Amino acid sequence: MVVLLNSLSITESLKLCHRVVDGLCGREPPHRADYSDTWSLKEWLELLNSLTAFFSLAVGNNSSDEEVLAGLSDVSSSHAKAVLNVLKGRWEEIRHALLDRTNSISSATLQDFDWQLKLALSSDKISSLQTPLLSLSLDVRENGALQPITVEMNREELNTLISSLEAANKVVLQLK
Repeated sequence: MVVLLNSLSITESLKLCHRVVDGLCGREPPHRADYSDTWSLKEWLELLNSLTAFFSLAVGNNSSDEEVLAGLSDVSSSHAKAVLNVLKGRWEEIRHALLDRTNSISSATLQDFDWQLKLALSSDKISSLQTPLLSLSLDVRENGALQPITVEMNREELNTLISSLEAANKVVLQLK
């Protein structure tokens, strides 16, 4: 729905795009009242969401100028160049806002890890056990404090952990 930008002059489009980026970066977004004569509420929301998503995806995917202009094929070339200029001028700002948003999901970060493989030969109930156990030690920094976490897993639990981490890695690779 970026095509709705054609309803504005180039100067007004530039101003709107900068205000959308402001909103994306946590500052004051554009106000509907400023554009109520140009678009209906539905059109306004579609345009605002489309521009926000466009800026986020272009920066998140590290899109080239050609890819950006291809994504703006619905709008006039002068409007497309105006959006591209805003994107190029505020690229780092958008990138930092997206990184901050991603980092705010959790304040905990993994600082270090260590593992040991142990073989449990017996227990108080079974005289011959022969069970391999993995002891995983994690150093997690949360709100500036380092917190050690130790987990002991048997083979099944370790396989479940590995499967979960592989699935998470696939999701991360798809997002790149």
